[in-house]
Amino acid sequence: MAVPISQMWTVGSYVIKQKLSGRKRYPLVMMLEPLFRCNLACAGCGKIQYPAHILKRNLSPEECMKAVDECGTPMVAIPGGEPLMHPEIHKIVEGLVARKKYIYLCTNALLLKEKIGLFTPSKYLTFNVHMDGQREHHDFSVCKEGGYDEAVEGIREALKRGFRVTTNSTLFDGTDPQSVREFFDEMTELGVEGMVISPGYSYEKAPDQQHFLGRARTRRLFNAILSNRKASWKFNMSPLFMEFLMGKRQYSCTPWGMPTYNLFGWQKPCYLLQDGYAETFQELIEATEWDNYGTESGNPACANCMVHSGYEASAVNDTFSSLRGLMATAKATFFTAYKDEAALALLDGPVKPVHPKGLVQLKSGSES
Repeated sequence: MAVPISQMWTVGSYVIKQKLSGRKRYPLVMMLEPLFRCNLACAGCGKIQYPAHILKRNLSPEECMKAVDECGTPMVAIPGGEPLMHPEIHKIVEGLVARKKYIYLCTNALLLKEKIGLFTPSKYLTFNVHMDGQREHHDFSVCKEGGYDEAVEGIREALKRGFRVTTNSTLFDGTDPQSVREFFDEMTELGVEGMVISPGYSYEKAPDQQHFLGRARTRRLFNAILSNRKASWKFNMSPLFMEFLMGKRQYSCTPWGMPTYNLFGWQKPCYLLQDGYAETFQELIEATEWDNYGTESGNPACANCMVHSGYEASAVNDTFSSLRGLMATAKATFFTAYKDEAALALLDGPVKPVHPKGLVQLKSGSES
């Protein structure tokens, strides 16, 4: 099982408590961005497009702890930017572990071997390594030759030292589903605890705006990838969210499920859109016009989104909303093959390259 029983129990107990209290909108995972700067310049990411004076800033450990306490979620994801570039990232992690928060430190792993001595293995800490596929595809995605090999070295070192390690992959239009499945084999053989996959979201500032998936193509791609599944593959995701990606379920977005706190405050309405900021978490929940977001709202910025930060909390909510949801989750947890001859045939179909010639230039031997 990819997720430890203690973590599943903590999250399940938390969700049930929110439901029993009648709380309609509650957070599941807090997205804590302590900085925006990064040592990569990925074509599908807009996070490093801020001016230099913003990229030089960091949230202090004290600011991070205050926001985490305010939000109250059992899980905290630390994206960025590259969190390992934060000079006090180890103090932030120590503070979260002391609060018994389950932490997913999202990293490209280029600094992992260098920085890993700052951390102590714990059931509460997981290094969630950004891996966008097999070697050639990953290196194109992160615009750095050798990026895959450096990340794998970091993963191996973390596993050797007893840390929890998962991978996180963002898939774009033109992704080869067979290559993704072979990537699953590589990560499974490497020994990661579980894998996370999600369709890319079209950040307004992202350099590559050509390869973000529409909803129909997302379902087609993920159905091809996740049907006819190998029993050896382990995923660190809600099984109902995976069925949503495959087109087997329909959910409405719950953007409050994964609220974001960063240098500017609480980001409205979610990790992916920037429609202003709130000073407090309570203000975020009460002052945001939630009906203006999600596919059903008609907001064009939300039209094609199927990303985990908007919909995985919806799937988890479904799990604990009824006996039917619990039974569906149990079935999806233990019966994972999803035999589908039509999906199998898609693996042999033609694939257009995600990165046509000239889209990106790999920077050999240097940080990009």
